[in-house]
Amino acid sequence: MAKSPKTSPTPLSVDRELIHELTKLLDETGLTEIEIEQDGQRVRVARGAVAAAGPAATRAAAVPALQPVAESAVAPIDASKHPGVVTSPMVGTAYGSPEPGAKPFIEIGSQVKAGDTLLIIEAMKTMNTIPAPRAGSVIQILFEDGQPVEFGEPLVIIE
Repeated sequence: MAKSPKTSPTPLSVDRELIHELTKLLDETGLTEIEIEQDGQRVRVARGAVAAAGPAATRAAAVPALQPVAESAVAPIDASKHPGVVTSPMVGTAYGSPEPGAKPFIEIGSQVKAGDTLLIIEAMKTMNTIPAPRAGSVIQILFEDGQPVEFGEPLVIIE
């Protein structure tokens, strides 16, 4: 019986230049995470969740993190197809509280009634309240405080 040569796993080599480039791209685009795959290697750079308190607050710099991606991860809820998704009615900047340092309108698990304020979107120097379209429990918050949002972008899921 012939012995097969032992193969040792190749150590993970981290391309620091690639990570720095991806981090720079996060800053330039305002994205919260980027994931790429090249030559069988997958790299994801994600911005840590940093809460800025509102329009007058400056966003704190987030520290990019290199996180391994599990292939067998449970599939997240597809926000665009969920019946309780609340989408942005306009382009602007989303805020989760009425003013810097104030308690957020909602948190995951919050019970809301139809008409309750979920968030504020600032557009053209006007603060627009976004009401809950129906009663239920907030199961996901899909925006970061102070984050630019697009028309039709999923913001909150109410179940």
